[in-house]
Amino acid sequence: MSSLTVATSPDAGPGLGAALAAALRYVAAWRGQIVVVKCGGSVLEDGATGTLAEDLALLHRAGVRPVLVHGGGPAIDRALRTQGVAPRFLDGLRVTDAATMAVVEAVLAGDVNPRLVAALQAAGAPAVGLTGRDGGLLRVRPRAPQLGYVGEVERVEPRLLRQLLEGGWLPVVAPLGVGPEGASYNLNADTAAAALAVGLGAAKLVVLTDVPGVLRAGERVSELTPAEAEALIQQGVVRGGMIAKLRACLRAVADGVGSAHVVGADEPHGLLVELFTEGGAGTWIRPA
Repeated sequence: MSSLTVATSPDAGPGLGAALAAALRYVAAWRGQIVVVKCGGSVLEDGATGTLAEDLALLHRAGVRPVLVHGGGPAIDRALRTQGVAPRFLDGLRVTDAATMAVVEAVLAGDVNPRLVAALQAAGAPAVGLTGRDGGLLRVRPRAPQLGYVGEVERVEPRLLRQLLEGGWLPVVAPLGVGPEGASYNLNADTAAAALAVGLGAAKLVVLTDVPGVLRAGERVSELTPAEAEALIQQGVVRGGMIAKLRACLRAVADGVGSAHVVGADEPHGLLVELFTEGGAGTWIRPA
C-alpha cells in the first residue's frame, strides 16, 4: 500500500483536492458498514485513548455503524487488590472464582462501560452501554475447569445489537457472557470482539493497542496475509499480549470479516487514518 499524503498548505492546489476526493470516496464506501472496534483495558488505564471518542463520533455521523468492545483488566486488578485479593492468571487468562466474577462484572458493567459511554456522549455520539449478557448476546461455555468462570463464545445472538444499530445507536459492549444456567462469565475482550464481528457480519475488526501495530525489528508492518501473520507468531516476532490480538484478527478474517486491523490507540485519529487512507496507521490483516 502506498501512503496518502494530505497537503495542508493553501498552495497545495490539486494535491489537496485529490486527497479530499480520495477520503470522501472511502467515506462513501464505508457508509452503512459495521465496524467493530476493540479497546483494551491497558489502553484505557493509561489514558491513551486519545481521539477515540471523537473518531467514533465522526464515523457514526459519516454513516458508518461502529460497535465498541472494551476490556478492563487493570481496573479489575485494582478493585481486587482493594479487597485484599491477589489477581491470579493461568496461560494469560484470569482465574475467576465466584467472588472474582462478582468484581469483574461490577467493574466492567458498572465502571468502565459507563465511563466510555459518557466520553462518547460528550463527543456527540448516541452511545448506549450493554454487556454480552444483555439479550443473550454472547452465549458461552466454560473454557476450562481450573479457570472457573472464564468463558469461550459458543454463539452470538446479534438481534439486540442489530436493533440498536438500525435505531442509530452506537453500542458499547462489555466482554461478559451468559453461560450454563444463566451464570455470568468473564471473556477475553479480543476474542469477544472477534466473535461479535463475525456474528454481525462486520466489514472490519479494528483492535486498538498500546503499540503502533504489529512490529518487526521495531518497525510497523503495514500489511499481512494470514499466513504471514501466523509465521510471525511461530517465529517469535510477535510475543506476549499481541499474540491474542493477532489470533483474534485471524479468526475474524477466517470466519468472514472483510479485514482486521491492529492500530495504536495513541496515534491521533489513527482509527480514521486506518479506515480512510491508503497508507493507514496500523497493520492490516487481509484475507488470503
